[in-house]
Amino acid sequence: MIHKWWHNYIRRKTKPIPGDVAVLWKRRLSYAYGFLAWNAFGLLIYSIYNGKADWAHYYGLKTDEEAKMSPALGWANTLGIKNAKVYRISGLTKVDEYDIVEGEKKTVQEKQINSEELET
Repeated sequence: MIHKWWHNYIRRKTKPIPGDVAVLWKRRLSYAYGFLAWNAFGLLIYSIYNGKADWAHYYGLKTDEEAKMSPALGWANTLGIKNAKVYRISGLTKVDEYDIVEGEKKTVQEKQINSEELET
C-alpha cells in the first residue's frame, strides 16, 4: 500500500496524464512485458534442454555430494535439524518414510537392525 503522504507528494509534483495517453502507454508496456516474459520462458526451456536445470551444480557452487542429497536431508542440514522424521507423499498416498538421525538418512529397516545389534 502506498502511504497517503507519498500519494499526496506524487500528486503535487507531477501533472496529470490524459486518459488516452495512459491507456496507450499501458498497452505498450504490457506488450513489452509479454515479450520479455516469453523470452525468459524460452531461455528457461533452452537451459533445461542443455542440462543446466540445476544451475548451482552446473556452475560449481554445489558439490556432487550435495547434488545427490535428497531435498529433505539438504534442508535439515541447512536448518541445523539433527533428528527428523521424513514422509514422502505422492498424490494422496505415502510413498516412503525414513528418519534423519544425527544428520544422516536412516531407513526404518536400518534403524531396526541397529536397535537389534544394540540389544545383543
